[in-house]
Amino acid sequence: MFMLRNVTKYLFGDTSKESIVEIPQGQLYLVRPLSPKGYSELIFKDAAASIRRTGQEYQYQLVVQRAYEEGEEELLAEEDGEDGATDTLTTDKDEKTFLLDQGLHFRSEIREGGEAVFAWRDLSGDPGDLYEFVCDRSVHAGEVGTFEMVAIKCQYERKFRRPQEAATEKELRQFNFTDQTIPSASAVSSPTKTAIDSPPPKPRAIEESLARQTKKDMSSNISKKRFSDKEVAPTAAPPSASVPTATEILTQEHAELHLFDFASGSFMLQDPSVKATVSETGKWQYWLQITGQGKEWLGQPVIADINPVFNFEYLSFIFNNYTDDGSAYSWLLRFKDQETEERFQEGLMQALWEQLNEVKWTKTTDDDRQYVLDAFQDLTMEDAENLEKEEVEEDEAEPDDSQRTEEYDSDESADDVVTKPDDGDINSQLAVGYKHDRSFVVRGSKIGVFKHTPNNNLEFSTNISKVETPGGKLFNPKKVMLHAEDTDMILQDADNPHSLYRMDLEYGKVVDEWKVHDDIQVKNFAPEKKFAQMTGEQTFLGLSHNALYRVDPRLSGNKMVDSDLKQYTSKNAFSTAATTEKGYIAVASEKGDIRMFDKLGLRAKSALPALGDPITGLDVSADGRWILATCRTYILLIDALQKEGKNEGKLGFEKGFAKDSKPQPRRLTLSPSHVAQFQYETKTPLSFTPARFNAGVDDKETSIITATGPFIVTWNMKKVLAGRKDPYTIKRYEEEVKADDFKYGSDKNVIVALPNEVNMVAKQSFKKPTRESIAATPTGRRIMRRSDVVNSPY
Repeated sequence: MFMLRNVTKYLFGDTSKESIVEIPQGQLYLVRPLSPKGYSELIFKDAAASIRRTGQEYQYQLVVQRAYEEGEEELLAEEDGEDGATDTLTTDKDEKTFLLDQGLHFRSEIREGGEAVFAWRDLSGDPGDLYEFVCDRSVHAGEVGTFEMVAIKCQYERKFRRPQEAATEKELRQFNFTDQTIPSASAVSSPTKTAIDSPPPKPRAIEESLARQTKKDMSSNISKKRFSDKEVAPTAAPPSASVPTATEILTQEHAELHLFDFASGSFMLQDPSVKATVSETGKWQYWLQITGQGKEWLGQPVIADINPVFNFEYLSFIFNNYTDDGSAYSWLLRFKDQETEERFQEGLMQALWEQLNEVKWTKTTDDDRQYVLDAFQDLTMEDAENLEKEEVEEDEAEPDDSQRTEEYDSDESADDVVTKPDDGDINSQLAVGYKHDRSFVVRGSKIGVFKHTPNNNLEFSTNISKVETPGGKLFNPKKVMLHAEDTDMILQDADNPHSLYRMDLEYGKVVDEWKVHDDIQVKNFAPEKKFAQMTGEQTFLGLSHNALYRVDPRLSGNKMVDSDLKQYTSKNAFSTAATTEKGYIAVASEKGDIRMFDKLGLRAKSALPALGDPITGLDVSADGRWILATCRTYILLIDALQKEGKNEGKLGFEKGFAKDSKPQPRRLTLSPSHVAQFQYETKTPLSFTPARFNAGVDDKETSIITATGPFIVTWNMKKVLAGRKDPYTIKRYEEEVKADDFKYGSDKNVIVALPNEVNMVAKQSFKKPTRESIAATPTGRRIMRRSDVVNSPY
């Protein structure tokens, strides 16, 4: 088992993280084989186990923390008469803490069937009492071995009062207790003769399991899984593309090469020693080539679609490779040490950044380069002062029967089935009401209106059959925004970029055309403040490719407020904007940079560097703390609060960031293996819809929603900020998701527009991304009842 010892030094090395290693899912039992109190007690049905640092040198804790299901935490708080802040998480009912000491006799075993169990003495209980943490079956043997080795080294440091790097193998073996049996845990409420008298199953020693592991499979991402009884051929590496002529080598390093196997859901070793080279092959063109002994494994252009992820904890670099037929493969390089990976990262990110920006990497500042590098590696964001430390598990129960999100009613006759309409249009946009429980779906030159029912369904209300200008010209709205207490809708016609239109929703017709400016176009627009649509506020923000301005419909003639115009001479390529509750403004561009304003007409207080990818969507938390920027293959979550210097405690909207203290962006994306599985199933590349926070005047942002192809993806904010490896869940549909958003005032329900349908679905119906949930498509025939049928179905 001590072949794992080299892996753990990298886990100990990152002192910025309180948690050293974690098992994300399992159950905690208290087992009393000899006690009349009962054989076994289930303490936490869903829990996570971690090993944490303490405030004292050489002292570590084993922590098992209860994982709440979605909404359970708030419900329990209400039952206890609390305010929902869940400040009791540090109490014994939600968290068990054990000082890692040799006296615990901490050990593990992997039983027949692959179930992994950790066990340790209950030092405050009766003789023979044990705590047992039974790992979820998704936890691999490599994770189990790593966790146990970290525990052993923590016990070593406590006993010998010196760093674990100095430990010899002989010294570490005195903390190995795998020869002691671990009785089987079961949730028996009272002792029975069978439970006490029956001997526990003979355990398989942990060494037997770990002996089958190599140094190359010690992370959760690179563990070989046993094939099922029906043997499936592993994924074969595709042929390598021909190698172009290099004009300059940016980096060249040696590593191990692994390929993600779709059948087993794990990375499989392909070559123990390859040479990974990043080179320049033309003007702003770069190439990644991986070569083994006498074999070219793969070669591909360095572009954003490779979806690069660097994980220094496991010395790995994971990326996607695409073949000519559009198939996607996920590869992993494992480096020998952190210095090697850092050199490779610098060269690859230089190539990617230069390809996207067409500017030399050396012309950027050191701080801007670090900002880019931080975005492409795993980070744990600082937020301890405002976010609880609990890690909320997503509830994966089926939706409530009262919520008709996916109905398969075999008793309905064929006459009741609504199939695709013959109007030639599809649903394209979604606007969710804040003031009134309504959602609006744009379909060609029509708009469908849907009511939100008390049991969280959508009920068709009416159909605005013709969207046309006051002059009678029919048009398909390019963008829509609810306005003036949700009584109006502002619309844009792509053929008339200098004007906007106001639709009176009570009458269902366009009543005004607003000419904004003779020369400055309207590329996008946004509310004056985040919740302005709930008020009678008439003004709103407009955006051209190089100007930000205020629009006031009450003005005679052109509606632009000249005194509130901020125009740039350079080609900034502005793309989208968002506002906070106070009216702070974030503006993003097709270049990928973000400007932060406290008011219109003045210079930006802060400017965040571009990663190079165009930003297609922008959202800001109500308090201005978090910025959410959507690019095609990833989403950036940026903390706008300054934590040091003279502007400590101020937002980047209020005071500019110091040159050396730019915020660390958190890059949200799907894991490369999930990307490969998505594209294996759909044969289409990632393309995220604009990501959004859940919204509500009195609600904190807790979730993020977006979609790509037929998948809706939602991130849990607390998991993201804690650096959890499983921060998102998914839901798959049969067709491409065209638009999505949370119901106002809740993160529990999501409104989804498919090409020909509109649904409200419970977030609890979302699943963790697995091979099964990614591949699964809804079965049966989707129907709408007679009461739901309209002339132009949505």
